[in-house]
Amino acid sequence: MDDNRQLSRRVASGVAWSLSEKIGSMLLQMVVSIVVANQLAPMDFGVMAVLTVFTALAQVVVDSGFSQTLIRKAAPTDGEYRAVFRFNILTSLGLYVLLTALAPPMARYYGWPEIASVAPVLYLLLPLNALCVIQNTIMVREFRFAQLSTITFLSSLTSGIVAIAMALAGCGVWSLAAQRVTMMAAKAAMLWLHSPWRPRGGKTSSLREMAPYSLRLMSTDLITSLYNNVAQLFIGKIYSGDALGYYNQAQKLKDMPVTSTMQSIQSVTFPALAKIAGEREKFAEGYRRVVMVTAFVIFPVMAGLIATADDIYTLLLKPEWHPAVPYFRILCVAGIFYPVATVAYNVLKVRSDGAIILRLEIIKKVVMTVILAVTIPISVRAVAWGMAAASACDLAANAIAARRYTSLTLWRLVRAMLPAAAVTALMYGVVMLLGLWTAEWHVAARLAAKIVCGVAAYTAFAAAARLEAMHEVIEIARELTGHAKR
Repeated sequence: MDDNRQLSRRVASGVAWSLSEKIGSMLLQMVVSIVVANQLAPMDFGVMAVLTVFTALAQVVVDSGFSQTLIRKAAPTDGEYRAVFRFNILTSLGLYVLLTALAPPMARYYGWPEIASVAPVLYLLLPLNALCVIQNTIMVREFRFAQLSTITFLSSLTSGIVAIAMALAGCGVWSLAAQRVTMMAAKAAMLWLHSPWRPRGGKTSSLREMAPYSLRLMSTDLITSLYNNVAQLFIGKIYSGDALGYYNQAQKLKDMPVTSTMQSIQSVTFPALAKIAGEREKFAEGYRRVVMVTAFVIFPVMAGLIATADDIYTLLLKPEWHPAVPYFRILCVAGIFYPVATVAYNVLKVRSDGAIILRLEIIKKVVMTVILAVTIPISVRAVAWGMAAASACDLAANAIAARRYTSLTLWRLVRAMLPAAAVTALMYGVVMLLGLWTAEWHVAARLAAKIVCGVAAYTAFAAAARLEAMHEVIEIARELTGHAKR
């Protein structure tokens, strides 16, 4: 096997290892979410959605892009690790105090008193996450994804058990807060247990050298996080807590497969591509293959969720949640674009100095501001369609900008995705026709038939077309199976 192919296998295999854990965690979280949602009211999810916006923004500030800079560096020193660790801890504590103080005014603004009581507990996520950023960074640099996957899955399992127990006990929104905090606490404890690194002794390095690139990434991620969540703040205030709960729950269910794929791609391809940033052709081929495999995996998943949305909600969630179905379908359209956009974004992080990333995000967010300004006064459904349009723009902008830093042309990038898109369209048509034929069946039988038929149709069409991506996925699966046996 030549060096170029070996590298692309390593990148894709790393994604597969991480994705395997994400799929396990996703299925676990889906079960937990369904059980908890059937015990809680939409309003409880609305309260949590508002608090989550501020948690997400604060976590970006806590990291400030330094962990990504450490991954990108050829050989970070122990002093640099200590400096970033100290920065993370101090920043997280400061933000915890600030956000906790702002919780009562926020509760009065929305008229939801639960915000003031839940916030001090939920915001414990910040110092808990800061405790383990460096351990996580070191494991990513060393490609210890199997160990990271195990830790993440066990954290999800622990927090899921806690959330279900509290929901069944009638704890309401507290079960959601406990789930988030327990998961981070368990992850932090296991990372410290399995990582030899400790912030002890020696001289702490200055962050000045890392600051320009890191702060550009932070600014970019902060803008992205704000715009990914800002619609929820307006929905909760302009419409109702229930409407926000429907939108948030639909987004969470959509995000499970999307976030799993994105985080796997982000965590694996960034350090892998960073190691070959100076090898132009090898870098371009690795980029193309990851895009191809990502499209092959995510396109049919999103299309399948759109085709089976009614059956999923009818079978798994109580009728109180059924108004969320239209939002779920639309947000799944948005989910088609995000993972591929993430790959292109990693190219920019690896090859650029960070300045173009910030400029690009500003342009994209100006477009998104216009979208939000137009859609928010219309309806929640219009907001969802706006998010779909924004995600398509995000992919286009990242891909065009990444073209400056790789020899991979835009046409070759599109060609990497087109086969998966075509086969997905055929699969979607088959599943929709089957839905018409099985309309009188019991919902469980109809959903099972759609899933089995969809998987079989996609596999058959891909095999008949001899898709390169399918061959890649099979080879990755074989490598993983062989590794597991060894």
